[in-house]
Amino acid sequence: MAARLRGRPAHPPGPTFFSYTPNGRKLVTVGGNGAFRVFEHLSADEPAIIDVSTEDHLAVAARNDFFVVGSEDGSVTKYSLATNSLDEVLVRCSLPIRDVDISPDGQWCAVASDELEVKVVNTSDMQKVMYLRDQLRPVKNVSFDHSGALLAVSCTDGVVYVYSLSSEESQLVKRVDGLISLMESESEASAKVAWHPDGRAFGAPNALNDFQTVARSDWLSQKGFSGHKSKITASSWSPNGALLATASADKSLIVWETKTQKILKQYDDVRDVILTMQWHPTDNVLSYTNNNGELFMREDFVPDEHRGLLKIELQPSPLNKDPLGEISGNAGRPVADGPKGRPRTEDAYLDDLLGPDAMSEDEAGFIEDDDGAGYAEAPNLNGKRSARTMDGPLPKRPARHNSSIWQPQVHVPFQPGSTPWKGNRRYLCLNLTGFVWTVDQETHNTVTVEFYDRYQHRDFHFTDPYKYDKACLNDKGTLFACESSSQHPAILYYRPHETWTARTDWRTPLPAGEEVTSMSLSDSCIVATTTAGYVRIYSLFGVPLKMYRQKSTPAVTCASWRDYVMTIGNGPIGGDGITRLLYTIENVKRGETCQSEDILALPPGAGLKSVFFSDKGDPCIYDSEGVLLICLHWRTPGQASWVPLLDTKTLERLASGKKDETYWPVAVANDKFHCIILKGGEESPYFPRPLLSDFDFRIPVADNSAADEDEDADTVQQKSLEEQFVRSALRHGLVADLVEHTSATSAQKAEVPALEREVDKVLLQLLANECREGEERGMKALEIATLMRDRSGQMLAAAGKIASRFQRDILGEKITQLAERRLVGLVDDDEV
Repeated sequence: MAARLRGRPAHPPGPTFFSYTPNGRKLVTVGGNGAFRVFEHLSADEPAIIDVSTEDHLAVAARNDFFVVGSEDGSVTKYSLATNSLDEVLVRCSLPIRDVDISPDGQWCAVASDELEVKVVNTSDMQKVMYLRDQLRPVKNVSFDHSGALLAVSCTDGVVYVYSLSSEESQLVKRVDGLISLMESESEASAKVAWHPDGRAFGAPNALNDFQTVARSDWLSQKGFSGHKSKITASSWSPNGALLATASADKSLIVWETKTQKILKQYDDVRDVILTMQWHPTDNVLSYTNNNGELFMREDFVPDEHRGLLKIELQPSPLNKDPLGEISGNAGRPVADGPKGRPRTEDAYLDDLLGPDAMSEDEAGFIEDDDGAGYAEAPNLNGKRSARTMDGPLPKRPARHNSSIWQPQVHVPFQPGSTPWKGNRRYLCLNLTGFVWTVDQETHNTVTVEFYDRYQHRDFHFTDPYKYDKACLNDKGTLFACESSSQHPAILYYRPHETWTARTDWRTPLPAGEEVTSMSLSDSCIVATTTAGYVRIYSLFGVPLKMYRQKSTPAVTCASWRDYVMTIGNGPIGGDGITRLLYTIENVKRGETCQSEDILALPPGAGLKSVFFSDKGDPCIYDSEGVLLICLHWRTPGQASWVPLLDTKTLERLASGKKDETYWPVAVANDKFHCIILKGGEESPYFPRPLLSDFDFRIPVADNSAADEDEDADTVQQKSLEEQFVRSALRHGLVADLVEHTSATSAQKAEVPALEREVDKVLLQLLANECREGEERGMKALEIATLMRDRSGQMLAAAGKIASRFQRDILGEKITQLAERRLVGLVDDDEV
């Protein structure tokens, strides 16, 4: 039997919305005029009309005895269905209302507006209001689950915020990213979450015009309903969850079977775009309103051959590998932390060859065939043992050689600031500007870029069909790279934050077969190392500036700062069988090489965790031993040296041995090491977004991790002063190099003598300590005096006064002689 269409003009042409009462006896429509209409279900009588003073009503939600309406003027009003009159104004907002929803018990009304906060108002006492303020952009839709304990808030930034309302204080439970798409508040496209009747999952339209379900247990994507060619504008589960109805902007209406995600019927007689849609609680009727002021009630909506699906008991949500659903139509997702983000190993390739049932080498060899009698057999090509035959022993296992072909260990490439996959998400970039993270949606990814300074930059979110696996972020823009696939080659994609032209971003493909191994972004250039051994350098507007083949290959990683580029690759093999890492630093604008194929200073057995430039433009590395190092004199060819700034294993917080934590390097800025603390054996940060921590530099001059209880205060102070001297001398050397080799500013030039004074002040304190110890320490005290940088004689004069104060007359005479010789230029700078 064909579905009978009962069209009713409800309001003037324009967006029209409706809501059934839970018992299905009435439905309320609102639209652009100053009247509401209350229809009796399937009644031919004229609806009751409620005249109101407001117009442009954009949302309605009904209970059995009242309904709530949201208007463009920001008011949310409550009306009685018993008297068809106004009860009260529940709440007012300063901007238009976009959606309202009432909890199943009728006690709370959630209000979405163009304001950033969501108000949840008590329908019996308007003074009781909960404010949900985690959203960064206006909210499009709100939806209570069937228990009323959870509220799903669909935001225009493409994020679904799930709140728990089970207590007096609301709590954000989850941010579901990558489910809905970015949209404007006025868009006809829907972002409303539809909770499945069994409560274990919900669904919503996604950016690919599909209706995607998400499990409530782990918030991961589950089954999807794919068939629409344009944006979905409305959706509704049947009361028992066995069917799903969806409508799209191309005026198509589809009814699906939930269990198999198959299309049961597609209706092509829809004349206008459907905006709201609901199943009747008991009858085979689907009602909807459109953007032309009309209400439709489709009787006998589900065809006769499928009508039995409406009469069965409550059906389970369409979840992957759900024993309740007994669904095998869709394959499960890849195992978390699977092949993505990991280098392929020899064992992995053997697993692919032998199959999933193959035993490991240790398991296969637990029976030893010592006498060759065939107690153990060799696995066949499928990784399984053949059955024993009746007429003879098992075939002998092939002999294994104890020796194998030796191969060097090569450092694998990595992208600084990027984390491996955990589940279906990972960070592509973490630094002081912000962070970039991606969510795997199987057919595509969704990428979110968030900034710490939201006054300077706005967060953004987009659907990623290329599945970018690398990213860089700074104050100028965001750089992405993806691997090649059957549809496209490897691609570099740059998106600036600000532009004064229409074109805001650019993409450049790499030649076929060439992949990006690492990349970096500075204020003036883009650098990418590739599997072909090339270093490709572009301007921020996509102009190729330079291209050359890297000497040390395979490439490992790279970093850049302004016009300086640092590349790192595998070099010669060391005595331990591991390749040495070599680095090169060059100025690509001037074509000058500062350091060429120099060895990166790593201890034996250690690896490189990250590489970056400090905020002042000095190269820094962080190794797997937890040591942060900075490069000194790197602008002078052949003079570079790596100086440790901090050994994180010597931090006081680890001295007790009770804390099990490591540190994920982020940046060196403001004379501090910025990092993320990882606890409980974690190897990389994960969600929710971790907090940044910072530690002061402390060069490991002496063992300060745990001071000996027998050490007196003077010894502890001496160690501290010695570390301060080395650290202040390092700072002076870095700034002096900067001033000498660049067009330094007046502030940078003034910083050099200021740092010299800091070095000398520390030396004066060390000198005082030596004088305090006695005359026998006089030679060391004089040595300390010779280390002073000041050439004016002021600091040496102060040193002489210190010697006189402690009555070290001989030391004072020698310091005076040293000062006189310096004034006449008789003391060489290198004299000790």
